[in-house]
Amino acid sequence: MSLKVFRRRRVVVWGVVVLLSVLAGGCSSGLKEKRSEPVVGELRGGGKYYHFDDVLVPGELKYDQKNSFIYETPRFKTGVMVFTKYWLDVESLIQFFTYHMEKDNWKLVNSFRGKESMLSFAKPDKSCTIRITEKWTGTTVVEIRVGPLAEKKM
Repeated sequence: MSLKVFRRRRVVVWGVVVLLSVLAGGCSSGLKEKRSEPVVGELRGGGKYYHFDDVLVPGELKYDQKNSFIYETPRFKTGVMVFTKYWLDVESLIQFFTYHMEKDNWKLVNSFRGKESMLSFAKPDKSCTIRITEKWTGTTVVEIRVGPLAEKKM
């Protein structure tokens, strides 16, 4: 009887070791992760323009179409794009957006950094807010809101 218990425990221990090994190995990606060395100004995956031709998004972020929406008229385009990625270094995202937004002629208005980070950018005719949130599960959510600025009336 005790031999069966010993074998069962050994199988459970080996199962846990294999599961942890698979999880640790499966967390690798081309984006700068928390365990990797920092890459200043750019993430390894390059970037992609989605609905706005002046907002570059890191290429390895996964577009969440279900939680995103775009509204377009002949005069303006506005919307919210949501992206997710597991186990991502927030500081590298902030550096990526700061660098590439300025390259696309956006001006950094302000930024808030903490458990939830927010970057606000502006152009003469529109604004962009990028919200970066780390979930307790290890998922990073990036929400990009672009919209027109109100016209000044005098």
